[in-house]
Amino acid sequence: MATIKRTLSSKVDANNKSEIMLRLTVGRGLQFRLRSSLFIEAERFNNGTFAKTRPGSALFNEIYRIEKTLKSIEVLLFDICQTEPVASLTKESLQQRLFAFIKQSDSDGIEPSDAESTSLVKHRGRKPKGENANEQSQKSLDFFETLDRFIELRSISIWRKKRYEVLMRALRRFEMYRRIKRRKEYELTLDGFTVDDLNDFEAFLRKEDELYDKYPKIYEAYPSDTRKTRRKPKPLPKGDNTIINLFACFRSFYKDCVEQELTTNQPFAKYKGSTVEHYGTPYYITLEERNIIAEHDFSQSKSLETQRDIFIFHTLIGCRVSDLYRLTENDVINGAVEYIAQKTLKDRATTIRVPLNQRGLDLIEKYRGIDPQGRLFPFISQQKYNKAIKSIFTICGITRMVTILNAATGKEEKRPLNELASSHLARRTFVGNLYKKVKDPNLVGSLSGHKEGSRAFARYRDIDEDLKKELIGFLD
Repeated sequence: MATIKRTLSSKVDANNKSEIMLRLTVGRGLQFRLRSSLFIEAERFNNGTFAKTRPGSALFNEIYRIEKTLKSIEVLLFDICQTEPVASLTKESLQQRLFAFIKQSDSDGIEPSDAESTSLVKHRGRKPKGENANEQSQKSLDFFETLDRFIELRSISIWRKKRYEVLMRALRRFEMYRRIKRRKEYELTLDGFTVDDLNDFEAFLRKEDELYDKYPKIYEAYPSDTRKTRRKPKPLPKGDNTIINLFACFRSFYKDCVEQELTTNQPFAKYKGSTVEHYGTPYYITLEERNIIAEHDFSQSKSLETQRDIFIFHTLIGCRVSDLYRLTENDVINGAVEYIAQKTLKDRATTIRVPLNQRGLDLIEKYRGIDPQGRLFPFISQQKYNKAIKSIFTICGITRMVTILNAATGKEEKRPLNELASSHLARRTFVGNLYKKVKDPNLVGSLSGHKEGSRAFARYRDIDEDLKKELIGFLD
């Protein structure tokens, strides 16, 4: 038997409204949290019901239509649960069918008397101004609503979802900037975003660190950094790599919109961005440096000892930190770690198997059963993990200078290793040291999860430092 509970999203839009969420429970404990595309002010909604209003008023009609639409959606969901096997139900499929139902209902047309009352669904409560404002407002809101749905339904890692959210906020800031500089009524639309807009958006991203002081209200509304700790409200200068990554997300969004027949507009078709990704040679620690860290006495700080052990284990399997944090004892099979990388799950659902040496097996045994969630280790947040790694490097004296390429300026810099150390350094250490021993990219890639021909993996194919010295010795 299926049940549905109505709740409100914790997110509030620019009109002080929140989306009504539907928690669908099927059978014993199988739950799906679904979006309704219906928005209302929190004070008008209480425990699944709506506040009473004066009959005949615009607000009364608005709430009436919301409740009527909600009931239609709930009937649809109940019908699906009645007619389809529970095992076939997924959040993605249910959400897609719900959105398709809403879209079909909208396309069926509405009576003139319904126009104002449905504004909450179509325009999130904005009131039209003039004859064409209703259509323009709908297009404007459809741009961000469609992007929001795209992010919600796309099967991607948490890391990549955050990247799309960064893009969303950047586009919001760009829209506000355009309103200030050009016209107050300006809004982004799916059909109206041109290649010129792309070029302007790129220019906007490059000068955001300068615009912050001139237009602080833009960054109050849509901050560039949403972290709760160590937050940097002022945007950092953006280099080619950052812009390329954001535009890759933007390009995927438009490609999906075209495939879903939401628009025929393809602004990227004529985009000739001159940006080129710049990456320096990956730096990593040697096996000797790794052993110094592994053998250091951290008995005075058990928390650092635990994070040190996690880092050392991380250097032994070379996975991404998001995959590391998911590992449980069930992922250790016949003396090896087996997992499917979440970042490439959609494109390459390949099982990665990394045999463990004795050090790795001992570390697993040391922390067996300690984590309350059943994971291999008692992980802390990734941010705190990275901070602990820097402290560990400093304490162990791993402070040698390395040359890096500043992606924002395109210039090289010299930085001490302890200032740069992070969880990804463990992955680099795994790949770099293996490639020094066995210069077979396919073999090393099968252990690290890099696909054949990966540009990221290609950067590890530098000549070994010892081999360089040996070659120079021939000049004596």
